[in-house]
Amino acid sequence: MAPKRRREHFGVGTLRLNPSTSVFLNCPYDLEYQALFDSAVLSIVCSGFTPRSAMESGTIAEPRMARITRAIFESKYSIHDLSRCKGEGDANLARFNMPLELGIAMARRYLCKGAASKHDWLVLIPAGHEYGRYISDLAGFDPVTHDSSQRGLVLAIMTWLATRVDAVGTLTPQQVLKGLPEFKRAMRSLRKIWGQWPPWADVVLAALDVVKGLR
Repeated sequence: MAPKRRREHFGVGTLRLNPSTSVFLNCPYDLEYQALFDSAVLSIVCSGFTPRSAMESGTIAEPRMARITRAIFESKYSIHDLSRCKGEGDANLARFNMPLELGIAMARRYLCKGAASKHDWLVLIPAGHEYGRYISDLAGFDPVTHDSSQRGLVLAIMTWLATRVDAVGTLTPQQVLKGLPEFKRAMRSLRKIWGQWPPWADVVLAALDVVKGLR
């Protein structure tokens, strides 16, 4: 009888965390964004970084904001997609979780001292988005636009991560796009087993498997 494979947990073993290569991913968590979410996760892993998320621990006994804040403060980098900051539905309500988490990342940069203060973040917005009309304090920064396509998001994320001092990945956006169908198949399998949001460790391990095949 073959020995049972031990479950790998996020933050230990193969998935041990290094703040210098941790990237907090702040984006919509819904079915509409799912294809872009998969593209973002694979882009981060293929660039040699580890994606962080409020979902990584699966802990419900702790407030979501506490989990988010801890993940941001344990990451040197963060990526914030403000795609959902626009009126939606019959009530025309916008989602402001993403700007809130961006604010936490910005505060981390100014509240921490020494090496811990070197938090760097990327803001992503859809092309033509009038972000300046609802978050004018971002004036003076340079959000990166994308066309809401998987290719556009991969290019935006990987171009930025490739210029970070901790970048070690050597894969190109074209290679990542080539490996994206394989990762999506793996994610479909995981979602069939676990539902829409599988254990975070399984998601990152699936992305790492794709990286091995692309090298």
